[in-house]
Amino acid sequence: MPNIPLRTRFRRKMLGLNRGLREARMIARALVDTDHPVLAHMIPTRRCNIACAYCNEYDHVSSPVAFDVLAERTDALADLGVSCITLSGGEPMLHPQLDDLIQHIRSRGMIAGLITNGYLLGPPRIRQLNDAGLEYLQISIDNVEPDQTSMKSLRVLDRKLEMLAEHADFEVNINSVVGSGIPNPSDAYTVAKRATALGFTSTVGVIHDGDGQLRPLGKEERRVYERVKALSKRGYSRLTYFQDNLVHGKVNKWNCRAGARYLYICEDGLVHYCSQQRGTPGIPLSDYTVGDIRRAYRTPKACAPACTISCVHKASAVDFFRDPHRRSPGSAPAGVELN
Repeated sequence: MPNIPLRTRFRRKMLGLNRGLREARMIARALVDTDHPVLAHMIPTRRCNIACAYCNEYDHVSSPVAFDVLAERTDALADLGVSCITLSGGEPMLHPQLDDLIQHIRSRGMIAGLITNGYLLGPPRIRQLNDAGLEYLQISIDNVEPDQTSMKSLRVLDRKLEMLAEHADFEVNINSVVGSGIPNPSDAYTVAKRATALGFTSTVGVIHDGDGQLRPLGKEERRVYERVKALSKRGYSRLTYFQDNLVHGKVNKWNCRAGARYLYICEDGLVHYCSQQRGTPGIPLSDYTVGDIRRAYRTPKACAPACTISCVHKASAVDFFRDPHRRSPGSAPAGVELN
């Protein structure tokens, strides 16, 4: 752990308390009103500087979306009542006006988050993100040593983590993974242990296949998952009951609120249920209304029982106690064993 000056620790503590209060207000508001999204993922660029074998969300050629267009989309999401916008990709740090976009999100009263592969981080860049008002950052680290599946390895990124621990005023979460395409499950525990040692939150993801669905985990993968989960102590990092079922080969009976509580806004400005259901509903954000939110809120999704997309589960969690879906004939049953 870096030797952090007392003044810096105090500033971070105050910022953390402010984030916690804003998150509490977000949850309270969601409990009262079901007609607004909790979380939106917005894509400022599809381009990425690396290529992970399991990822279907990037290319190497796309141009960044113009800032004015992204600002209009941010305003549209604010008008829909979105509480939090997370910028994703591709690699969002390739966007030349990322800081301006973060500032605009904050100016509209929304929580600003960022999902990055971490490659472009350094002390000056981290301080710029502080100044822009970034509140949450997540990096997924897939292995200890880079391999043909992923270059997001602890060996490559460990120095970046130390820089974040020393300079970041925003909350940092490190997500390790088990599941499809990951050859060394024990790496997830090594990554998570390093993250917690640096003072970050740590989560473990059950990685999906190309359709966003689960591949059943083996005995060693399940053991590692439990060890990593035991390191997690704070906030949403403890909201893992849906993954617990998937890890043990059981699907979930739940009401997916994708398209209502969670929106995925692609680089073309279309609203999708999530990154793995692009094209559904595929409505332009500029045309998306409260009526669309209400319709998606009530609509059962056939992919939901074996879904591994944690952000959708967590955004839907505020409504698990109410408003069951109206299941159509022939829709996927819940509670069926995967193997």
